[in-house]
Amino acid sequence: MVAAVRVHKIGGPEVLTYEEIEIGAPGQGQVRVKQYACGVNFIDTYFRMGMYPSPVGLPFVAGNEGAGEVVAVGPGVSDLKAGDRVGYVTGLGCYAAERLVPADRAVKLPPSISYEQAAAMMLKGMTAEYLVRRTFKVEKGMNVLMHAAAGGVGLILCQWANRLGANVIGTVGSKEKAALAKANGCHHTILYREEDFAARVKEITGGKLCEVVYDGIGKTTFPASLDCLKPLGMFVSFGSASGQIDAFNINILQTKGSLFATRPTLNTYAAKREDLLAIANDLFEVVGSGAVKIPVNQKYPLRDAVKAHRDLESRATTGSSILVP
Repeated sequence: MVAAVRVHKIGGPEVLTYEEIEIGAPGQGQVRVKQYACGVNFIDTYFRMGMYPSPVGLPFVAGNEGAGEVVAVGPGVSDLKAGDRVGYVTGLGCYAAERLVPADRAVKLPPSISYEQAAAMMLKGMTAEYLVRRTFKVEKGMNVLMHAAAGGVGLILCQWANRLGANVIGTVGSKEKAALAKANGCHHTILYREEDFAARVKEITGGKLCEVVYDGIGKTTFPASLDCLKPLGMFVSFGSASGQIDAFNINILQTKGSLFATRPTLNTYAAKREDLLAIANDLFEVVGSGAVKIPVNQKYPLRDAVKAHRDLESRATTGSSILVP
């Protein structure tokens, strides 16, 4: 029996239940991982609330990201062995002291990456990688807008886009978060609660606007985000922290300058094992070089998952949060 955090009914943070569960031996193509850290992400709250349906029904163990040591290997697994250090992003089941992971989703960690770093960055860091390198290739001299620039993905995006030579503009909710974003590569910050962010983007760019907007907020930043884009610009919606964007008349993209809009996911970009490894290795390289730092700003014992979710949803957190079994 191992400690885990399960959801027996959908609802608020209070439905997260700390209990003991049975894990079992790894099956075909699986590895059993002793976890040293579990990432906490907004997607975890979407499953808990039922916004995303659980693929395994109820109850389920929450969480989608973690890092630890392989302690057992199932049949058919050849590229991992007991003792390997791994990080992963996969389906539900992460908030646990040990768990079974599909071997083709686990990535070996280089010595330069700690378990806590890995748990804080596998989902957020690989998301940042595909956003700035694949969904839209950020290049030197471009104007880019990051919503929630002081959040988990936001801080990584700001550093990475800065490294690529972009002019990075970020929206934040407080002066403290503005200072944090600026310390992590954001050139200009906008206090979205006090300022009209679309008007400020126009001002900051001298009317040129942005090539791309990265939006993990959703409902409250749309459609104003479109007003930040130059003709043929790209609106990238990758999260719904304030609620999902309602269906909209696609002609709005035409009237605002033949814009592009996409709703990408890591699952699609990393569906093939070779793509998963390429994205992860690109991430490990920029983090290992020191060009992108992974700030783990909140650590909670596994039993305090309820508090971790409350803090995340109330926007009380910055950077990455992890649970430690």
